Amino acid sequence: MLLLPRAILAVETTEPATAPAEPIIDIHQHTHYSGRSDAELIEHQKRMGVSLTVLLPAGSNVQTDSTHQGKSNGLAAETGGNESCYTLAKQYPQMFRFGANEVSDLPQAHDEITKYLKLGAVIVGEQKFNVDVDDPKIEPVFAAAGEFNVPVLMHFQYEMYNKGYERFWKVLEKFPKVNFIGHAQTFWANIDKSYSDPKNLYPKGLVTPGGITDQYLTHYPNFYGDMSAGSGLNAMVRDEPHAREFIDRHQDKLMFGSDCNDRVGRGPVCQGWLTIKEIRKLASSKTVERKLLCDNAKKLLRLTLD
Repeated sequence: MLLLPRAILAVETTEPATAPAEPIIDIHQHTHYSGRSDAELIEHQKRMGVSLTVLLPAGSNVQTDSTHQGKSNGLAAETGGNESCYTLAKQYPQMFRFGANEVSDLPQAHDEITKYLKLGAVIVGEQKFNVDVDDPKIEPVFAAAGEFNVPVLMHFQYEMYNKGYERFWKVLEKFPKVNFIGHAQTFWANIDKSYSDPKNLYPKGLVTPGGITDQYLTHYPNFYGDMSAGSGLNAMVRDEPHAREFIDRHQDKLMFGSDCNDRVGRGPVCQGWLTIKEIRKLASSKTVERKLLCDNAKKLLRLTLD
Protein backbone atom coordinates (compact mmCIF):
# COMPACT_ATOMS: atom_id res chain seq x y z
CA MET A 1 0.00 0.00 0.00
CA LEU A 2 1.37 3.41 -0.91
CA LEU A 3 2.40 5.70 1.91
CA LEU A 4 0.95 9.14 1.31
CA PRO A 5 2.33 12.38 2.77
CA ARG A 6 0.48 13.58 5.86
CA ALA A 7 -0.80 16.67 4.04
CA ILE A 8 -2.43 14.47 1.44
CA LEU A 9 -4.00 12.19 4.04
CA ALA A 10 -5.56 15.26 5.62
CA VAL A 11 -7.73 15.86 2.54
CA GLU A 12 -11.45 15.63 3.39
CA THR A 13 -12.65 12.06 2.82
CA THR A 14 -16.15 11.90 4.30
CA GLU A 15 -18.16 12.08 1.05
CA PRO A 16 -18.19 9.59 -1.84
CA ALA A 17 -15.67 10.49 -4.53
CA THR A 18 -17.95 9.76 -7.43
CA ALA A 19 -21.27 10.52 -9.00
CA PRO A 20 -22.47 7.30 -10.67
CA ALA A 21 -24.23 9.10 -13.53
CA GLU A 22 -21.00 10.79 -14.62
CA PRO A 23 -18.34 8.68 -16.34
CA ILE A 24 -14.74 8.72 -15.15
CA ILE A 25 -11.78 7.54 -17.20
CA ASP A 26 -8.67 6.41 -15.34
CA ILE A 27 -5.67 6.60 -17.70
CA HIS A 28 -3.17 5.02 -15.32
CA GLN A 29 -3.58 1.63 -13.69
CA HIS A 30 -1.63 -1.63 -13.65
CA THR A 31 -2.37 -5.33 -13.39
CA HIS A 32 -0.77 -7.28 -10.52
CA TYR A 33 0.25 -3.99 -8.91
CA SER A 34 2.17 -4.96 -5.75
CA GLY A 35 0.53 -8.38 -5.89
CA ARG A 36 -3.05 -7.16 -6.27
CA SER A 37 -5.24 -9.70 -8.06
CA ASP A 38 -7.37 -8.96 -11.12
CA ALA A 39 -10.52 -9.39 -9.02
CA GLU A 40 -9.22 -6.87 -6.48
CA LEU A 41 -8.34 -4.42 -9.26
CA ILE A 42 -11.83 -4.70 -10.73
CA GLU A 43 -13.43 -4.06 -7.34
CA HIS A 44 -11.01 -1.19 -6.65
CA GLN A 45 -12.00 0.60 -9.85
CA LYS A 46 -15.71 0.09 -9.17
CA ARG A 47 -15.39 1.57 -5.70
CA MET A 48 -13.62 4.63 -7.11
CA GLY A 49 -16.51 5.05 -9.54
CA VAL A 50 -14.33 4.60 -12.63
CA SER A 51 -16.17 3.76 -15.84
CA LEU A 52 -13.18 2.90 -18.03
CA THR A 53 -9.59 2.09 -17.04
CA VAL A 54 -6.45 2.11 -19.18
CA LEU A 55 -4.02 -0.64 -18.15
CA LEU A 56 -0.35 0.26 -18.57
CA PRO A 57 2.01 -2.73 -18.94
CA ALA A 58 5.59 -3.22 -17.83
CA GLY A 59 8.45 -4.12 -20.16
CA SER A 60 10.27 -7.40 -20.69
CA ASN A 61 12.11 -9.15 -17.88
CA VAL A 62 15.70 -8.22 -18.79
CA GLN A 63 18.84 -7.47 -16.82
CA THR A 64 20.06 -4.18 -18.28
CA ASP A 65 21.18 -0.78 -17.06
CA SER A 66 17.86 0.62 -18.30
CA THR A 67 15.98 -1.67 -15.91
CA HIS A 68 18.44 -1.15 -13.05
CA GLN A 69 19.56 -4.74 -13.61
CA GLY A 70 16.05 -6.09 -13.38
CA LYS A 71 14.74 -3.99 -10.49
CA SER A 72 12.56 -1.93 -12.82
CA ASN A 73 11.28 -4.73 -15.05
CA GLY A 74 7.83 -4.47 -13.49
CA LEU A 75 8.04 -0.69 -13.38
CA ALA A 76 9.54 -1.21 -9.89
CA ALA A 77 6.08 -2.20 -8.66
CA GLU A 78 5.62 -5.86 -9.67
CA THR A 79 3.20 -4.87 -12.42
CA GLY A 80 2.05 -7.11 -15.25
CA GLY A 81 3.30 -6.92 -18.82
CA ASN A 82 1.71 -6.62 -22.24
CA GLU A 83 -0.03 -9.97 -22.28
CA SER A 84 -1.48 -9.48 -18.80
CA CYS A 85 -3.06 -6.14 -19.69
CA TYR A 86 -4.26 -7.34 -23.08
CA THR A 87 -5.89 -10.45 -21.60
CA LEU A 88 -7.79 -8.59 -18.87
CA ALA A 89 -8.96 -5.90 -21.28
CA LYS A 90 -10.27 -8.49 -23.70
CA GLN A 91 -12.01 -10.34 -20.88
CA TYR A 92 -13.75 -7.14 -19.67
CA PRO A 93 -14.00 -4.87 -22.72
CA GLN A 94 -16.53 -2.52 -21.11
CA MET A 95 -14.20 -1.83 -18.18
CA PHE A 96 -10.67 -1.79 -19.60
CA ARG A 97 -8.46 -0.68 -22.45
CA PHE A 98 -4.80 -1.67 -22.67
CA GLY A 99 -1.47 -0.10 -23.54
CA ALA A 100 1.65 -1.40 -25.25
CA ASN A 101 5.10 -1.20 -23.74
CA GLU A 102 8.69 -2.42 -23.85
CA VAL A 103 12.02 -1.52 -22.28
CA SER A 104 12.76 1.53 -24.36
CA ASP A 105 16.36 0.86 -25.43
CA LEU A 106 15.91 -2.78 -26.46
CA PRO A 107 16.37 -3.42 -30.21
CA GLN A 108 13.01 -5.21 -30.31
CA ALA A 109 11.09 -2.39 -28.57
CA HIS A 110 9.49 -1.07 -31.75
CA ASP A 111 8.31 -4.49 -32.91
CA GLU A 112 6.99 -5.54 -29.50
CA ILE A 113 5.05 -2.32 -29.08
CA THR A 114 3.77 -2.47 -32.64
CA LYS A 115 2.48 -6.01 -32.02
CA TYR A 116 0.11 -4.81 -29.31
CA LEU A 117 -0.79 -1.59 -31.08
CA LYS A 118 -2.04 -3.75 -33.94
CA LEU A 119 -4.14 -5.65 -31.38
CA GLY A 120 -5.80 -2.42 -30.29
CA ALA A 121 -3.58 -0.78 -27.66
CA VAL A 122 -4.61 2.85 -27.11
CA ILE A 123 -1.36 4.16 -25.60
CA VAL A 124 2.36 3.43 -25.32
CA GLY A 125 3.64 3.19 -21.77
CA GLU A 126 4.20 3.48 -19.01
CA GLN A 127 7.71 4.32 -20.18
CA LYS A 128 9.61 4.07 -16.90
CA PHE A 129 13.21 3.11 -17.59
CA ASN A 130 16.69 4.35 -16.78
CA VAL A 131 17.41 6.15 -20.05
CA ASP A 132 18.09 9.70 -21.19
CA VAL A 133 15.06 11.36 -22.77
CA ASP A 134 17.06 12.37 -25.85
CA ASP A 135 18.89 9.06 -26.35
CA PRO A 136 18.49 8.03 -30.02
CA LYS A 137 18.11 4.40 -28.90
CA ILE A 138 14.63 5.10 -27.53
CA GLU A 139 13.33 6.96 -30.58
CA PRO A 140 11.82 3.81 -32.17
CA VAL A 141 9.34 3.76 -29.26
CA PHE A 142 8.16 7.25 -30.14
CA ALA A 143 8.09 6.36 -33.82
CA ALA A 144 5.80 3.40 -33.14
CA ALA A 145 3.39 5.67 -31.27
CA GLY A 146 3.42 8.09 -34.18
CA GLU A 147 2.66 5.34 -36.68
CA PHE A 148 -0.53 4.41 -34.79
CA ASN A 149 -1.45 7.91 -33.59
CA VAL A 150 -1.44 7.01 -29.90
CA PRO A 151 0.17 8.98 -27.05
CA VAL A 152 3.25 7.99 -25.03
CA LEU A 153 3.02 8.16 -21.23
CA MET A 154 6.37 9.05 -19.66
CA HIS A 155 7.44 8.68 -16.02
CA PHE A 156 9.93 11.47 -15.26
CA GLN A 157 12.03 10.95 -12.13
CA TYR A 158 15.36 12.62 -11.49
CA GLU A 159 18.37 10.35 -12.10
CA MET A 160 16.08 7.30 -12.19
CA TYR A 161 13.70 7.26 -15.14
CA ASN A 162 13.65 9.26 -18.40
CA LYS A 163 16.49 11.44 -17.26
CA GLY A 164 17.07 14.98 -18.46
CA TYR A 165 13.55 16.38 -18.21
CA GLU A 166 14.90 19.85 -18.87
CA ARG A 167 15.92 18.60 -22.33
CA PHE A 168 12.60 17.01 -23.19
CA TRP A 169 11.71 19.96 -25.40
CA LYS A 170 14.08 18.41 -27.95
CA VAL A 171 11.85 15.32 -28.12
CA LEU A 172 8.68 17.39 -28.35
CA GLU A 173 10.12 19.31 -31.28
CA LYS A 174 11.61 16.27 -33.01
CA PHE A 175 8.28 14.38 -32.80
CA PRO A 176 5.69 17.15 -33.19
CA LYS A 177 2.96 14.74 -34.34
CA VAL A 178 3.41 12.42 -31.34
CA ASN A 179 1.49 13.30 -28.19
CA PHE A 180 3.34 12.81 -24.90
CA ILE A 181 1.79 12.58 -21.43
CA GLY A 182 4.00 13.63 -18.52
CA HIS A 183 3.75 11.88 -15.17
CA ALA A 184 5.50 11.40 -11.83
CA GLN A 185 7.70 13.28 -9.41
CA THR A 186 9.96 15.36 -11.62
CA PHE A 187 7.09 16.30 -13.92
CA TRP A 188 4.96 17.62 -11.06
CA ALA A 189 7.74 19.19 -9.00
CA ASN A 190 8.59 21.33 -12.00
CA ILE A 191 5.28 23.17 -12.05
CA ASP A 192 7.16 25.53 -9.71
CA LYS A 193 9.49 28.12 -11.25
CA SER A 194 11.28 28.31 -7.90
CA TYR A 195 11.97 24.55 -7.77
CA SER A 196 15.73 24.24 -7.23
CA ASP A 197 16.48 20.86 -5.63
CA PRO A 198 15.84 18.05 -8.14
CA LYS A 199 16.40 15.47 -5.41
CA ASN A 200 13.36 16.77 -3.53
CA LEU A 201 10.70 14.75 -5.32
CA TYR A 202 7.72 15.87 -3.22
CA PRO A 203 8.27 19.60 -2.59
CA LYS A 204 5.93 21.45 -0.24
CA GLY A 205 4.82 25.03 0.07
CA LEU A 206 3.62 27.74 -2.26
CA VAL A 207 4.21 27.43 -5.99
CA THR A 208 5.59 30.10 -8.29
CA PRO A 209 3.96 29.73 -11.72
CA GLY A 210 6.15 29.26 -14.77
CA GLY A 211 8.14 26.10 -14.04
CA ILE A 212 9.42 23.82 -16.81
CA THR A 213 6.24 21.74 -16.77
CA ASP A 214 4.07 24.84 -16.92
CA GLN A 215 6.09 26.05 -19.91
CA TYR A 216 5.96 22.71 -21.73
CA LEU A 217 2.19 22.50 -21.32
CA THR A 218 1.80 26.08 -22.50
CA HIS A 219 4.09 26.07 -25.52
CA TYR A 220 3.90 22.52 -26.87
CA PRO A 221 0.54 21.32 -28.21
CA ASN A 222 1.78 17.71 -28.09
CA PHE A 223 2.43 17.68 -24.33
CA TYR A 224 -0.16 16.66 -21.72
CA GLY A 225 -0.30 15.84 -18.01
CA ASP A 226 -1.30 12.74 -16.02
CA MET A 227 -2.61 13.74 -12.58
CA SER A 228 -2.02 10.34 -10.98
CA ALA A 229 0.10 9.11 -8.06
CA GLY A 230 1.22 10.85 -4.90
CA SER A 231 3.16 13.34 -7.00
CA GLY A 232 0.09 14.56 -8.84
CA LEU A 233 -1.96 14.78 -5.65
CA ASN A 234 0.86 16.56 -3.82
CA ALA A 235 1.05 19.15 -6.59
CA MET A 236 -2.58 20.04 -5.95
CA VAL A 237 -2.77 20.02 -2.16
CA ARG A 238 0.54 21.83 -1.50
CA ASP A 239 -0.88 25.11 -2.86
CA GLU A 240 -4.55 24.90 -3.72
CA PRO A 241 -4.93 28.50 -4.97
CA HIS A 242 -2.13 27.87 -7.46
CA ALA A 243 -3.59 24.48 -8.36
CA ARG A 244 -6.92 26.10 -9.23
CA GLU A 245 -5.21 28.50 -11.59
CA PHE A 246 -2.95 25.79 -13.03
CA ILE A 247 -5.91 23.48 -13.70
CA ASP A 248 -7.88 26.28 -15.30
CA ARG A 249 -4.91 27.31 -17.45
CA HIS A 250 -4.27 23.76 -18.67
CA GLN A 251 -7.82 22.45 -18.53
CA ASP A 252 -7.53 20.90 -21.99
CA LYS A 253 -4.22 19.18 -21.23
CA LEU A 254 -4.74 17.38 -17.89
CA MET A 255 -6.25 13.93 -17.28
CA PHE A 256 -7.18 11.92 -14.22
CA GLY A 257 -5.21 8.80 -13.42
CA SER A 258 -5.05 6.84 -10.18
CA ASP A 259 -1.83 4.76 -10.25
CA CYS A 260 -2.62 3.46 -6.79
CA ASN A 261 -1.98 -0.06 -5.56
CA ASP A 262 -4.33 -0.27 -2.58
CA ARG A 263 -7.13 -2.80 -2.44
CA VAL A 264 -9.76 -0.44 -1.05
CA GLY A 265 -10.67 2.10 -3.73
CA ARG A 266 -12.15 4.50 -1.22
CA GLY A 267 -11.19 6.69 1.71
CA PRO A 268 -7.89 8.01 3.04
CA VAL A 269 -5.69 5.11 1.88
CA CYS A 270 -6.73 5.32 -1.79
CA GLN A 271 -4.87 8.10 -3.52
CA GLY A 272 -6.98 7.72 -6.66
CA TRP A 273 -10.11 8.39 -4.62
CA LEU A 274 -8.43 11.41 -3.04
CA THR A 275 -7.36 12.72 -6.44
CA ILE A 276 -10.93 12.57 -7.75
CA LYS A 277 -12.12 14.52 -4.71
CA GLU A 278 -9.38 17.12 -5.13
CA ILE A 279 -10.15 17.60 -8.81
CA ARG A 280 -13.80 18.17 -7.98
CA LYS A 281 -12.81 20.61 -5.27
CA LEU A 282 -10.42 22.66 -7.41
CA ALA A 283 -12.10 22.69 -10.82
CA SER A 284 -13.47 26.15 -11.59
CA SER A 285 -16.60 24.78 -13.25
CA LYS A 286 -18.43 21.57 -14.02
CA THR A 287 -17.10 21.78 -17.57
CA VAL A 288 -13.51 21.82 -16.36
CA GLU A 289 -14.17 18.96 -13.95
CA ARG A 290 -15.60 16.81 -16.74
CA LYS A 291 -12.62 17.57 -18.97
CA LEU A 292 -10.18 16.32 -16.32
CA LEU A 293 -12.17 13.28 -15.23
CA CYS A 294 -13.30 12.11 -18.65
CA ASP A 295 -13.44 14.29 -21.74
CA ASN A 296 -9.73 15.01 -22.29
CA ALA A 297 -8.77 11.36 -22.04
CA LYS A 298 -11.67 10.34 -24.25
CA LYS A 299 -10.50 12.74 -26.94
CA LEU A 300 -6.75 12.16 -26.76
CA LEU A 301 -6.92 8.37 -26.54
CA ARG A 302 -9.93 8.18 -28.91
CA LEU A 303 -11.95 6.18 -26.40
CA THR A 304 -15.59 5.20 -26.48
CA LEU A 305 -17.73 4.54 -23.44
CA ASP A 306 -20.18 1.68 -23.96
